[in-house]
Amino acid sequence: MRPTLARMAGHADSVHMDPALVKYANMYVKRHQYFRWTPRTAWISIAYIFAVPSVFMYMSYANEGKWDMRGKLRGDTIAEF
Repeated sequence: MRPTLARMAGHADSVHMDPALVKYANMYVKRHQYFRWTPRTAWISIAYIFAVPSVFMYMSYANEGKWDMRGKLRGDTIAEF
């Protein structure tokens, strides 16, 4: 006779996974298998690849040199324009 593994309160399989969470986890892992290039996904990709970095670059170049945070004392302005 083999010794059995002692479990708390004797319940070996009392915790069941939520089927919706299991389905979501499987979908998350296999997302690359279900991806399709559609006009919508193409426009979203273009927006994240080109438009968003372009907006940040424009904002950074527009504000280049306008603010100086180094060596300021209380009451000094940080604006350089």
